[in-house]
Amino acid sequence: MALTHPPVRETVRDTRAQTPHPRRRSFQKTLDSAKRTMVFSEIVMLALDSFRASKVRFALTALGMVIGSASLILVVTIGLTGKQYVLKAIQGVGTNMVELEYSGGGVGAIGDTRNDFMTRDDESAVMEQVPAVAASSPMLEMHDRITYPGGRVKDVLVLGVSPEYSQVRNLVITSGRFFDEQDEETHAKAAVVTEPFARARFGNVDGAINQSLALSGIPFTIIGTFKESVDTMGQTEIDTETILIPYSVGRYFTGTDYVKQIFFSVRDQNDVEETAKRIIAVVSARHNKNSVYKVETLTGVLEVATQITDALTIVLLLVSTVTLAVGGVGIMNIMLATVRSRIREIGIRKALGATAREIKLQFLVEAVFISLSGGVVGAALGIALPIAVRFFTGYHIPITGWSVAIALVTSTMVGVIFGTLPANRAAQMDPVDSLKYE
Repeated sequence: MALTHPPVRETVRDTRAQTPHPRRRSFQKTLDSAKRTMVFSEIVMLALDSFRASKVRFALTALGMVIGSASLILVVTIGLTGKQYVLKAIQGVGTNMVELEYSGGGVGAIGDTRNDFMTRDDESAVMEQVPAVAASSPMLEMHDRITYPGGRVKDVLVLGVSPEYSQVRNLVITSGRFFDEQDEETHAKAAVVTEPFARARFGNVDGAINQSLALSGIPFTIIGTFKESVDTMGQTEIDTETILIPYSVGRYFTGTDYVKQIFFSVRDQNDVEETAKRIIAVVSARHNKNSVYKVETLTGVLEVATQITDALTIVLLLVSTVTLAVGGVGIMNIMLATVRSRIREIGIRKALGATAREIKLQFLVEAVFISLSGGVVGAALGIALPIAVRFFTGYHIPITGWSVAIALVTSTMVGVIFGTLPANRAAQMDPVDSLKYE
C-alpha cells in the first residue's frame, strides 16, 4: 500500500503544476490587453506624425471629403425645405377638410331620373352625430352676368355659403370682412369677392369695399375681398373671379333647399379619413339606398406629395454620394503614393518585429483619419449654412441631425473601403526587398 501513495501524490503535484493559478491568468490577460492597447496607440501616433510631416498633402486629400460631406448635408436640407414647402402649400388648401358631394342615383327604380340631393338637415345630422367635425358649410353654385368697365359683360361664378365657409376653406380676408351669423340670419345682401374681381370691376382691392353690384337685378354691397391661402391654379370650386354671398340669400336664387356640396372641417388632421367614412354613413342612412354620395379629402394628396419629396431627396442624396466616392478615389491614390514613398520605413518596421496586421492597420487608420477629418469639416460647413440663413433671415430652414450622422458614417466607410487596397499592399511587402529599395 505504501508503494502506491507516492505516485498518487506526484500525479497530484503535476496536475497542479499544469493548471495556472486564477490570479496568474487574470494578470496575463491584463498584460495582453495592455500590449494590444499600446500597439494601437502607437499606430495612431505614427499616423498623426505622418500627417504632421505632410500637412499640405493631407489637406488637399481631405478637401474632396469636405466638399462631399457638405454637399450631402446641403442636399438633405434642400430636400427637407422643398418637402416643407409642398406640404405647407397643400395644408393651406385644407388638409383637415372633407368635401361631401351628391354624385347621382335616383330615389326610385331604375330609370327614375329624380335626384336625391342633400339638405341642411343632413349637415345638422352630421354635426350632431360626428363629434370630430368642427365646422361645416353648404354651398350653392350659380352663375350671373356682370357688366365690367368699358361695357364688357362677363359670366361670373356666384357661391352661396355660410359664415363658417371662410374657416373651413382657410380663406384669407385681404380687405374688409367676411359675412357673419347676423348677415346670414337677416338675409343681408352682402357679398365678398376675389381680389381679381375687385381689380377688374373697381380698379383696386380697397376701392371695391362698400361698392354695389347687381346679381339678377338685386343690389349687393361688397363688404370684403378674399383670396385662397395658396394658389390652387383653379383646382378648387373657387374661380379666379368669384362672388360669395350668404347661403340664406343664395337659396332664393335657386328656389330650392337642396344642397349639392357640403364642406366639413375636422378637428384633428389624423382623423380625416375615419371622419369622412362616418360622414358618408350618416348621410347615406338618411337617403335612398340607390343614391350615391362621395367624399374628397387631401389626405391622399398629402401622402403622395410626401412620398414624392422623400423619393427626390433620396435620389439627390445618392447623387451627392458620387462626390464622396470621388473623394475616396483621391484618398486611395494618395495612400498608394504614400505607401510607395515609405517602402523603406515599412521594411524597417517589419525588420523590428511589426506584423503585417499592424502595418495594414497603420495605413488603414491614416486613410480613415483623412476621410473622417474631411467629413467633420464638411459637416460643420454644411450645417453652418442653414443655421446662418435662420439667423440672418426670417426663413426657417429645417435642420436634421441625421444628415450629419449620415455624412460622418459615410466618410468613415469611404476611408475604410478606399484605404483597404493601399493598406493591404503595404502589409504584403517583403521586408528584405523593402530594405533594399532605393
